[in-house]
Formats: sequence, structure tokens, C-alpha cells
Amino acid sequence: MRLSEDVSGPTVALKERAVLLFREHLGAVRRRTDRLFAGLMLAQWAFGILVALFVAPYGWRGKDGAPHAHVYAALFLGAALTVFPIALARWRPGDAATRHGVALAQMLWSSLLIHLTGGRLETHFHVFVSLAFLSLYRDPWVLLSASCATVADHIIRGFLWPESVYGIVDPEWWRFLEHAFWVGILNMVLLHAGRGMRREMREVAVRRAELELAREREEEKSAALDRALRELSGFQEHLIRVEKLAAVGQLAASVGHELRNPLAAVRNAHAYLSRRLSRDVIGAADDPRVPQFLGVMERELGACAKIISDLLDFARERPPALQPCPLRPLVDEAIGVVPPRDGVRILNEVPESLPVPCLDKEQFRQVLVNLVQNAVEAMPTGRTGQVSVLAEGQDTGPWAIRVIDDGAGIPPDVLPKIFEPLFTTKTRGTGLGLAIVANMVQRHGGTISVRSEAGRGSEFHIHLPATAAAQAA
Repeated sequence: MRLSEDVSGPTVALKERAVLLFREHLGAVRRRTDRLFAGLMLAQWAFGILVALFVAPYGWRGKDGAPHAHVYAALFLGAALTVFPIALARWRPGDAATRHGVALAQMLWSSLLIHLTGGRLETHFHVFVSLAFLSLYRDPWVLLSASCATVADHIIRGFLWPESVYGIVDPEWWRFLEHAFWVGILNMVLLHAGRGMRREMREVAVRRAELELAREREEEKSAALDRALRELSGFQEHLIRVEKLAAVGQLAASVGHELRNPLAAVRNAHAYLSRRLSRDVIGAADDPRVPQFLGVMERELGACAKIISDLLDFARERPPALQPCPLRPLVDEAIGVVPPRDGVRILNEVPESLPVPCLDKEQFRQVLVNLVQNAVEAMPTGRTGQVSVLAEGQDTGPWAIRVIDDGAGIPPDVLPKIFEPLFTTKTRGTGLGLAIVANMVQRHGGTISVRSEAGRGSEFHIHLPATAAAQAA
């Protein structure tokens, strides 16, 4: 198959790549064939010496034997025919000169072996075997060089020394034509087979070129996708910074609004106490409004501290310091922090036999405190209710922690917004509690979801990956 004819609609790049791969493959095949002939030459040399010693005529002079001239021919002429192609294969592998040099030496080896055996018919098959080996080069010009060399040898020696070629002194003059005919027949077969092999190599080169180009295109697409993802990530980070700055501005306004009321109460209480103490310090101890205003100041300052604490928890992005953290005692600590409320029971239903997960204790206690406190505050005034904390998990599996209440529930229109910063339905509060919870759960690699039904309560579901338990183990 010719690339320019048999590839339907190929691109220039595909043609060039296929031609390059075909040449690389063909070059590798020819270098391997050079090495094959280098070893074959050495084997032929040893075989030729053995033939000269045991098959060729042996001359004697009295009691002392002397090697025949054929032995010297096998030694020295054989050495020349062996060293020359080996040197070419060693120093110029894959070159056209090497292939033709090997072909010439190989056919001369056939001539030498025919001569050493006195022109035996069986030795002439060495010519055909040599041509078959030379066809491994996939080069028709090599077969032509080898065939011309052997035909010329038969013609020249057939006229000058016919016994060394045909084994008889007076052969017919056309004998070389008979040998040339069979060499030509073999060459036709080898050329046909070589053409088929070259066509298969071209087809393989085209398929390989298509695969390589397709892989390069995929790699280019992957690289472009990576660049797009990096740009998108950078854009998202920029957008997050912008949103955070906007949130900070909105937060500052909200915090200022939330701090204004408790600070005003503290200022009024402080003003009253200052006036009362300036008039009569001793009598102030008996004034019932003094402890009342002191309580107001303590409560409102606590509210201010809570607002500031929420603000700091939302602003800080400290990565969680994971460590083995038994969950049931942690739930007990969180429940102990939540102010109790009459008629509302808080149950820790986390099994004691639960494996120990790996959590940031402080962050996750804050998560539980916020969820439990929200559940308690969701209970309608004057109604009894129950808040339960449950958990389940395994050493190698995911974890689930649920906070369930049977309070008023969350209206459907409010439910999608409850994790947004600054969103609140309470008369007092910054709207950061659940946003802080979502951030902390996300830092642990988990997710949080909520299911609620108006009048029947809510269920917050925290899902943690299996790595939480695995790291603890």
C-alpha cells in the first residue's frame, strides 16, 4: 500500500508521520538483519574451515601431512569474507552500503563453499538459502546485487575453472543459464513476498501514526482543559474574594446594627449606675435596680461577645487539626454548653461502642453546639419537645451524624437559604451560625443537609467520608 494512494483523505501530518514511522521500522529491521548476518558470517567461517579439513582434497608428502590449499582458502579468504561484512554491520548498521556489502560477501561465501565441495550440487542450495536470508532486508536492490554477483561468478568460473563450479571439467556452455533461471525464479518469489511485507509495514505505520496523532490531540485537549480549569479555578478564587469582601461589608453593617442595641442597653445601665453611685455609694447597695442593671450589662455584653465570636469563626479559615475524638463525650460537652430550656429534653443517643473518628475537636464541638442550640430555639414557646443527637459509622466506612428535633420546622421558602451567611429569621442574631457549621463540616471533607417539615420538626444530617474513621484508626 502506498501512503499517498491508499489512505483516504489523510492529512499532511498523517502522511509525514506515517512515512517517518515506516522508515524507522524499516531501519530497525535492516539493523537487526545486519546483526544476524554478522553472526551468520562467523558460523559460515567455522563451517568452511571444517569443510576444507574433512571434505576438500587433502595433500600428503611422505609421512608428514600438509594442508591442502583449500584449507588456506577457507582460513584467509573466508576471514576476508567474514571480517568485511562484520565491520560494516558494526560501524555502519542499516546503511545501503552495508546491505550490499553483506550481500556480496554472502554470495562469495556460497561460491567458496561450492568450490570447497568440488561443485557438489547440494552446495548450490546455499545460494538459494542466502537469497532467502537477504530478502529479510526488504530491499529488492540487495537481491539484484546478490543475484548479479552469483551469476557473474558462475559465468566467469564456468569458463575459466568449470570444475570448481559444476564439479566436471567440460560442462555445457549454457549451464550457467540453468542456474541463473532458478535464481531468477527464486527472486520473483522473494520480491513478491517482500512487497507484501513492505505493504504490511506501511499499513502498520499508518495505523500507528493515526493512533499517535489521536493521542497527541487528546493530550492537547487535556492540556487545554487543564488550562481552562486552572483559569476557572483562579476566577472562582477571585470571585470568592470579591464575594467575601462584599460579605465583609454587609457583615460589618449587620454586626454594627446588632452591637448597637446591646451596647445602648449597657450604656443606659452604666449611666444609671454612675449617677446612682455618685449620689450615694452606701445607699446604692440597697437599691434593687442596681443588681438589675448589672445583670442587664452582663447579658448584653455576653451578646456582644457572641456576635464577635461568630464573626471570628466565620472569618477564620483555619484547617481542621484532626485527631482521634470520641464522639459521645463530645456531644455531652456540646449539650452542656447549650442553655437549658424548660420542657425541652436533649438526648445524647450516640452509641458508646461507636469507633473513634478523627475530628477537629474544637470545630466539631462548635458545629454540634450551633445545631443543638438552633434545635432548642426552634421549639415553640410553651410547648414540650425533644432534641436528639445520633451517630453511626464504621472504621472503614462513611459516618453520619444527625441532630433531630420535633419543633416548628423550617418553612419551605426559607429552607434553601439557611446556610447562606447573614441570613436569619430571628429578631436577634447575625445569621452566621449555620454558615459557620457548613464551613466547618466542609473543612472536614463532609457535607451537611437538612430535611424539615413545617410543624413536625427538622433533621440536620452530617455526612463525613470514610477517611475520618480511617485516620483515627
